[in-house]
Amino acid sequence: MGRPPRGPGVTIRRIAVVVPAHNESRLLPACLTALHHAIARSPVPVLTVVVADDCTDGTARLALAGHAEVIVVEERNVGRARAAGVAHALRDGPDDLWLASTDADSRVPPNWLLRQLRHAEHGADLVTGTVEVDDWSAWPDPLPSAYERRYRESVAGARHGHIHGANLGVRATTYLAAGGFPALTCDEDRTLVTRVRATGARVITDARDPVRTSARPDGRAPHGFAAHLLTLSAES
Repeated sequence: MGRPPRGPGVTIRRIAVVVPAHNESRLLPACLTALHHAIARSPVPVLTVVVADDCTDGTARLALAGHAEVIVVEERNVGRARAAGVAHALRDGPDDLWLASTDADSRVPPNWLLRQLRHAEHGADLVTGTVEVDDWSAWPDPLPSAYERRYRESVAGARHGHIHGANLGVRATTYLAAGGFPALTCDEDRTLVTRVRATGARVITDARDPVRTSARPDGRAPHGFAAHLLTLSAES
C-alpha cells in the first residue's frame, strides 16, 4: 500500500455506486429507486453496479430492469463482492473516479452523492456516513431505544464514530493505494477505512443525510448488522 494522490485539485468527474446483493429481490427495487433519485442530483455521470453474489432468486434480473450493470459472482463473501464491483467500475481507470458503496437492503437519501462530492471537492479522500433503521416491527420493544441510545453516544454534531458499507464513499486512487476491500465476510468496510487512514489520507465522518437500512433479523452477512441487533436484543 502506498500514499494516494490527494487534495482538492483532483476533480471528480465520474461516480460508480457498488451494491452487493445476495438474494435481495424483495428489497433491491427500493434501493435502486432511491439511488435513481440521488443520481438525478449528481452533476457528474453515475454508474450503478449490482454484484449478484450466489443468488438463486431474481436479483440479477431486477438489477438489470433497474438500469444497473450486473456482475455475477459465487462468493458468499461481502468483501469479495464489493471488491468485484469496484474492479468492474475501475475498467476505465481510477483517475477522477469516486466510488460510493451502499447495500441492497438500504435506501440512500436524495443528497447522498451530492454531499459526498462536496466533501471530495474540499479534499476528502474517504467519506463515511451514518444509517437509520427503517422498521423495528420485527424486534421486541426494548431494542429500538437501546440501539438509538448507543448509536447516539458516538455522534457529536455532524461527526460520528460509525462505519457502514451502506454509507461510504472513497476516491478510486485512495481505494487502490489502501489495498481495497479485503476478502472478509464482515467488517470489510471497517478494514478499508483503517487501511485508508494508515496511508495518511483524509477521512471525513458526516452524520447528516443518513441511509435508511433494514432491521431484518435474517441478515446476509454472518456478523453484520442483523447479528449486531440480535446481540443487542439479548442484552436489552
